[in-house]
Amino acid sequence: MLVLTKISRHDFNLYGLVRVRLRVARYAVQKLTIFDQYQKARLLFVQSIADLASKSSNVDCLEAAGVIDLLRPLLVDTIPSIQHLAAIAIGKLANHNPRLAHAIIRKDVLSHLLQHIDKQNKFYKKAALFILRAIAKHSPELALIVVHSDGLQTIVKCLEDFDPGIKEAAAWALGYIARHNKNLAQAAVDANAIPLLVLCLQEPELYIKQIGASAISDISKHSIELAQTVVDAGAIFFLAKTLQANLDAKAKRQVLLALSSIAKHSADLAEAVIEAEIFQDILAHIAHPDENVSKVAAILTREICKHTFELAQLVVNSGGIAALIELIGISKSATRLPAIMTLGYIAGHSDQLAVAIIRSEGIAQLAIVLQEETDDHILAVTVWAIGQIGKYTPEHAKAIAIANLLSKLLELYNDPRSSEDLKAKCYIALKQILQKCTYIEALESLLNDVPPIILKYVLGQFSKVRFYNLIENP
Repeated sequence: MLVLTKISRHDFNLYGLVRVRLRVARYAVQKLTIFDQYQKARLLFVQSIADLASKSSNVDCLEAAGVIDLLRPLLVDTIPSIQHLAAIAIGKLANHNPRLAHAIIRKDVLSHLLQHIDKQNKFYKKAALFILRAIAKHSPELALIVVHSDGLQTIVKCLEDFDPGIKEAAAWALGYIARHNKNLAQAAVDANAIPLLVLCLQEPELYIKQIGASAISDISKHSIELAQTVVDAGAIFFLAKTLQANLDAKAKRQVLLALSSIAKHSADLAEAVIEAEIFQDILAHIAHPDENVSKVAAILTREICKHTFELAQLVVNSGGIAALIELIGISKSATRLPAIMTLGYIAGHSDQLAVAIIRSEGIAQLAIVLQEETDDHILAVTVWAIGQIGKYTPEHAKAIAIANLLSKLLELYNDPRSSEDLKAKCYIALKQILQKCTYIEALESLLNDVPPIILKYVLGQFSKVRFYNLIENP
């Protein structure tokens, strides 16, 4: 009590001022805590939504809860990490189905997304490109909306970015737009994307080379004009250089696919691929241990040799027939399909090339395919290839007959489970071969249970054979 009486009025006022300042400071700290809690809550929300959106089973519930309306304002949040996670969550939602992609467009998300994107950090840019890709992948209509919303211009600008991850995301999004149709691919060309994609092939990062090659394939596959644009930009040289490098299977597959998309349109474009001096590398990849690589290598070989006799002869002279037959023997179903088609194209050019297939035991391997496969499409292509081999002379037809393939073709034709396409291919092949066949034993085996439409060719050959016999032995 004595001490308190000695405190001066000045000291008392000073003590009160300290108490007031402490109270103000405490209030300020409380306010900061509230804002900090709000920030943490937003961050937790977008993280949780991004995790939930990864599973398709959660999508309907999220949509019913109006999640797009809740995420859209967070795209322009003051905290970069919240913006980034909000974009990822929206991208995951758009990736699931076209209905959600349309809903995101109706909510005007793209304008929020692309606003001042050039000033955003690399994480946001990659997430924004993911959204564009996720929307565009579903249909040409959605891809066109992305283009008209300045999405294509944004993608092309991002292809020029220094960050490898942004370049990869941009090339990926561009490919998803261009793959739909010729008009969208032309829009990518008009936006000057081709030179930038060719630059992607020159980047040291393997994943950028891979996605760049994929986008080039998506553009060039649509028309000869688009493929020529890619060639004029110097893409073949860098694709060839990439193929010859020690790359993983995915990258090789995309490079081979891009070259196939170029070569398929014309003999001139196929020759442009050949002039890159990589044909031996292409044939070597038919024996690649990864079946996806070997399949695409066979597709590229098919796209080259189908145009002209000279290109098919190049395949034969380079040992291509042996490589194709080996692939047919060691692979199954869809993997062996392009190799079978390639043999058909080779045989279709001339009787000499068909003989080369016969001498390489190609017919025996095709006979095995007819025994093993159950898929009508593969059977139909195999039957077509057999018809291409046996259509030329009695010697060609005899090689088919000795392998007992005429009976197998007739069996497939009569099988009620065979598709109409398979039956049509069997009829054409039987007609082509029988009109050249003079092998009596094979003709005799077809006399029982033969439909009249085929029997007339069998009887016609019998009469020809007997006529020639009478002339030779009167």
